[in-house]
Amino acid sequence: MSKVAVITDTDSSLPAELAAAYDIRQVPQSIHFGQETFLSSIEIDDERLFARIDQEGKLPKTAAPAPGQFAEAYRTAFDAGAEQILCFCVSSTVSGTYNAALTASELFAGRDITVVDTQTLSMAQGFMALCAAEALRAGAGKDEALAQALELRGRTHLFAALSTLKYIAMSGRVGHLAAGLASLLDVKPILSMQNGQLDLLERVRTRHKAWLRVAELAAQAAQDKPIERAAILHVCAAEEARQFGDLLRSHISLPLDVLYAPLTPGLSVHTGAGLVGIVLVTAR
Repeated sequence: MSKVAVITDTDSSLPAELAAAYDIRQVPQSIHFGQETFLSSIEIDDERLFARIDQEGKLPKTAAPAPGQFAEAYRTAFDAGAEQILCFCVSSTVSGTYNAALTASELFAGRDITVVDTQTLSMAQGFMALCAAEALRAGAGKDEALAQALELRGRTHLFAALSTLKYIAMSGRVGHLAAGLASLLDVKPILSMQNGQLDLLERVRTRHKAWLRVAELAAQAAQDKPIERAAILHVCAAEEARQFGDLLRSHISLPLDVLYAPLTPGLSVHTGAGLVGIVLVTAR
């Protein structure tokens, strides 16, 4: 294995098989239904999450990984032969994950651990971790791998269409989006990451129009540049994601190997079922 280990958290939406292929360890977010706790992407996925929500009629609580969980991931990496660690965390504006990872790193005095606030989430975060892992596999050192991942962030764009505002309003996690919108729960909000924060860009009245608008925004973000990487995100909507992918291809030229990825429970609990979205990385 590389002497540099790459670690992230499950808010990266990285499919387990892809993470395993590049030796990327994922520290799980926690989902709490009363006294029961489930680890995101390990003990619960989006399908099981929303089956439980529909059964109970209320949202669970979510929690960032504890410092001890990151410490365990760091220790496992060092025990496996790593000499340095790069840890890519979901944006610190939406989770305490970054602070937990940073606190854990302080337990390893003298060891080389770099904790990165990616200032983004889902596959925009996942592509950063993947970029670093690819660079390391190609022979880059830790600093060069980190530099490549940070450079990629500047070329990464995320847009998503919610099926409803119901869940985001219930969660209260992004109150600046939900405030004043309680009477508009029938609209299809379009979200994007802006300066590390999840922002409401527009509200559209139908699903088809929302999908079209996301496609238009993606095309505008690409600015006629080739698209190096792309991931289509969804929450309990695999077939809709395929349809959305077909629509996107009528607006922009996507790579052949587009990744289809569930959002994962640490994030999807706040967006609700039915979300579809696109993360794209343009060429330099």
